[in-house]
Amino acid sequence: MTRKHAPATTRNREPIAALLSETLPPAGLVLEVASGSGEHVAFFAERFATLDWQPSDPDPAARDSIVAWCAGRANIFAPLEIDAAAESWPIDSAAAILCINMVHISPWEATLGLMAQAKRLLGPGAPLILYGPFRQRGVPTAESNEAFDLSLRARNPGWGLRHLDDVTAAAQGFTLGRIEAMPANNLTLVYRRS
Repeated sequence: MTRKHAPATTRNREPIAALLSETLPPAGLVLEVASGSGEHVAFFAERFATLDWQPSDPDPAARDSIVAWCAGRANIFAPLEIDAAAESWPIDSAAAILCINMVHISPWEATLGLMAQAKRLLGPGAPLILYGPFRQRGVPTAESNEAFDLSLRARNPGWGLRHLDDVTAAAQGFTLGRIEAMPANNLTLVYRRS
């Protein structure tokens, strides 16, 4: 199986891990939605070894890469095929949900599906953690993010940077508890299940 490599992973995994250390529960299952190459889940599962990790991705090549990166790690389950926009997911509950760089590289329906399923899967107080570039009211968008947005929309008109207010409005049943600035003009958003 072929390991894919996403260069951004090595740049952002430590800052994300630092925030996760303050956000994740001490035990339980963390569902990662849109795991991509699998590099993040492999790194976080080693860093947070008391947690079980459930990667997922709709792309078979990504799931193969996840398996290749995570081979031999007892606290990482086999990746699930999850399309975030689907009405049902093959999982019953989670202690936390992590979603890195999906919201802007997917149709808006994927974000709506993520929010609906997170509401079903998470118990009161459990975190839904999103990472990526977002637009914020009253905050100028970095030129690099504006260029990225244009390139995303050129690839697929349904993709592009989302406005924080729209994402939060879609997160019914959640409270936005933290907005953390991250490297390369990204944010981490921590929602908590009401």
